[in-house]
Amino acid sequence: MSPEAEARAAELQAANINPRTGLATDYLNHFNEAIMLLEMIPDMPECAEDFLTWCPLSYCEHFMASNFKARDLAIEAYEAADARVRIEFDNIASAMTLILSAVGAAMREAHQDETRATLAGQAIGWVKPLVALAGGIINGGKEADIETIMASR
Repeated sequence: MSPEAEARAAELQAANINPRTGLATDYLNHFNEAIMLLEMIPDMPECAEDFLTWCPLSYCEHFMASNFKARDLAIEAYEAADARVRIEFDNIASAMTLILSAVGAAMREAHQDETRATLAGQAIGWVKPLVALAGGIINGGKEADIETIMASR
């Protein structure tokens, strides 16, 4: 590895950006926040209103809105990431966003706490494995088999 490549890898690593993938796990906090709110709904139904304020954000939008110290570097590394890795990652993020948005729309229509709790439980079951899958991609692991992840729930 050239000295420039080593310096770049060290810079990314110091910023909590995987130097091999160019992706940062900080983005998963966006989805973990929604999961945390969903997990609270069965015991505290009023948390449904908090969940309904969750707004989808793309990777770049998340970092532009965050206080992440190296946000510009995170966006730059994402844009320079291998296109295949980025597409796979973006597809998973899109699936999580679609699920959470659909559950939010259903919760807006549902007015019974029990129905909202059921929706929350279903969403958690769908999104948590996808967060794990996205984390695997960020960390440069072998592509996980979604069927294996879903079966382990």
